[in-house]
Amino acid sequence: MSWLRSVVAALAAATPAFAAEEVPYVQTPQPVVEAMLELAGVRGNDFLIDLGSGDGRIVITAAKKYGARGLGVEYVGSLVTLSRENARKAGVGDRVSFVEQDIYDADFSAATVLAFYLLSDTNVELRPKMLAELRPGTRIVSHDGDMGDWDPDAQIVVPAPGKTVGVEPKSTIYLWVVPAQLAGEWKTTVRLGGRATEIALDLTQHFQALAGVASIRGEMVGIERAYVRGPFVFMRFPHNGGTVRFEGRAAGDRIVGRVTTPDGRTLPWRALRVSGSG
Repeated sequence: MSWLRSVVAALAAATPAFAAEEVPYVQTPQPVVEAMLELAGVRGNDFLIDLGSGDGRIVITAAKKYGARGLGVEYVGSLVTLSRENARKAGVGDRVSFVEQDIYDADFSAATVLAFYLLSDTNVELRPKMLAELRPGTRIVSHDGDMGDWDPDAQIVVPAPGKTVGVEPKSTIYLWVVPAQLAGEWKTTVRLGGRATEIALDLTQHFQALAGVASIRGEMVGIERAYVRGPFVFMRFPHNGGTVRFEGRAAGDRIVGRVTTPDGRTLPWRALRVSGSG
């Protein structure tokens, strides 16, 4: 998972009654909390939002251990009161807050880390909202619940002493890094064979996975080994017996980075999206 550590380091509509019924409160064991925060690479400049925050332990641990700021979103008022008291006792009341709110109504956009212990079906229902509101590079960490056909960027199994659900006292922790949205047609110019060459990149996307074709001087070639990790983009395609390799950072309709040409030269590179939307 060295690539994941590098990325994490670089990144430094239901009713309330339905939500309360479908997402029962079960505490995350403290060792699992610790493992979730470690897998997500939480650090002092992070803002963590915990959905269904219960007694506040994930938010409080992030603040106490790493110096992060945080917000707990919890539907049950008595648990919000308990969380605020727990934060005061832990000495982090100035770094965290808790609100009584349905998680479907919460604003996710401030988060650099989003954490939760929810049912997988709930995760999938919330997935469009996460992708719409969270910035590329935001880390999402889940206790036991997956995200359907959105494959995790990492997952681990850890001991969960005291866990009250499941057959065995262990938990699966999943991590996703919100990808930049890159589907569409992009234009770039690369110096190939001694001359500036216009290239059109027609990209499709399924979460982290990219696919598509490159058009070079009227020739169409398939894009290979293409993927996105947060705002970081990687792709390649064959050309004249060699390979053109791109890597860059996306911001809206622009990608800036470097390209390695078949003759081994590495040059600055940028691309602009001309159709589609991020």
